[in-house]
Amino acid sequence: MTNKTRKAALLKNMRKMDRDPLSVSVSSWSGRHGTPALAFMMLLIFHPAASAATLKPETKEAWDAYIHAANAGMQARLETGAHFLWLDDEPGRAQEVRTKGPFVGPIGAHIPKKVPSGLIHDWIGAGYIPNAKIEDILRVVRDYDHYKDVYRPGCIESAAHGTDGAKDFFSMRLVNRSVVAKTALDTEGEASYFRVDNHRWYGISNTTHIREVDKFGTPEQRTLPEDQGTGLIWRLSSITRLEERDGGVYAELEAIALSRDIPAAVRFFVTPIVRRVSRDSMAVSLHQTKVAIDAGMTRHAQEQPVQ
Repeated sequence: MTNKTRKAALLKNMRKMDRDPLSVSVSSWSGRHGTPALAFMMLLIFHPAASAATLKPETKEAWDAYIHAANAGMQARLETGAHFLWLDDEPGRAQEVRTKGPFVGPIGAHIPKKVPSGLIHDWIGAGYIPNAKIEDILRVVRDYDHYKDVYRPGCIESAAHGTDGAKDFFSMRLVNRSVVAKTALDTEGEASYFRVDNHRWYGISNTTHIREVDKFGTPEQRTLPEDQGTGLIWRLSSITRLEERDGGVYAELEAIALSRDIPAAVRFFVTPIVRRVSRDSMAVSLHQTKVAIDAGMTRHAQEQPVQ
């Protein structure tokens, strides 16, 4: 495929996403709790014809500072008098999610956030699961062996790697199947879940290693060193909050990702598409999680002995 042909295919895919972003996001990329929500869009922009990238120290420093602030914000929600849920920060949010369905949106007005040689994508998804208990949700989100079943087609391999009592360890292979690029990410991660009280839990999840698999599925397939490649995703992190009330569970996920920057020549018209695709991809992943929770609740009820 020539550079001219690749460029034409890229523009064609962008136009398709602008018309119907959800249909593209379903078939292209979804993953762990929606955290790779924008990844396939980055793959379309930074396909193998693009110049290789290396994560720069100043980009990593900006990411570390952002994650530190996000975690500090989570701890502030545990203070007396503070709102544990983002839903409770504004009157009527929780009721709207309970009656009208999930909310998905950027955490602020300037997402993706520009940092030196990179972008930080920070999205929140919030929903309500009626008749559920927090343990129903934890059974699904901590069942890492079955992520490959719940989050297909984006996640094709997953495995739990034990726990040290405070942290769960797991791995996943995330795959983009777009026309323009065939790239995978091999990821390793860790997650910690904390019980606040009888009705509230929160969790923190981070990737510890991400390696890009270049030319995935071809004879030339090769795994690149960490922090090298197209830069579609350098880092992933998430914060989960669960509160049991009103006859069910309110669940919030803040999904944060670091990618390389969008080239200035296409930034003006690509950024709105990235935002739209991020929203729709996260919505798909939240839906996949809800389906798995519903199935788990049904299965668990059937396994209970008859009184």
